[in-house]
Amino acid sequence: MSPAAVILIVAAYLLGSVPFALVIGKGIFHQDVRESGSGNIGTTNVFRVLGKGAGTLVFIGDLGKGFLPAFLVAQTSLISTDNQALTAVLAAGAAIVGHTFPIFLKFKGGKGVATGGGAVMALMPWLFLAAFASFWAVLLIGRTVSIASLTAATALSVLVVITGQPTAYIVFTIACTAVIFYAHRSNIGRLLKGEENRVSFPWNRT
Repeated sequence: MSPAAVILIVAAYLLGSVPFALVIGKGIFHQDVRESGSGNIGTTNVFRVLGKGAGTLVFIGDLGKGFLPAFLVAQTSLISTDNQALTAVLAAGAAIVGHTFPIFLKFKGGKGVATGGGAVMALMPWLFLAAFASFWAVLLIGRTVSIASLTAATALSVLVVITGQPTAYIVFTIACTAVIFYAHRSNIGRLLKGEENRVSFPWNRT
């Protein structure tokens, strides 16, 4: 692996470690989201605690953390064509690991769904749209973010195989799905107990 590839992968991890939920929450709204709601620094908790404006900003930031490294590696001339796919997924994976285990927060981060989505959007945009559509379909029907996230990740793993994507992309997607399931282990426990929180849309309110 070339020095340029190593630098890009390390930079992707550091970018992934940037906690936009805290930067935006504390910097703009003067609130630490770790002290409210689920205590998670992910997009869902920001929406729940600080509202749509803050949640949207954090979502864009977390999505961008995954998109930018993968896109830059896929487009840069610093990486040889033979190693480009592998380096791209390693950079994308590093960003997701950074979000989930951020060096700036003692390795206690979010669940990597938005960051992983950004990486997939850069590498496989049509499959991203399909997974994104499945996420919203399940969310609108069941109103449970964790189920929607797990469904989208599973759907993406199936799609990446049946559409014949490069081996590096297949391994990356399946590994990301495994990480997302692991990060959602507490949610899965609450789901099994019937205690998982549900989101409320305007048309659900009375």
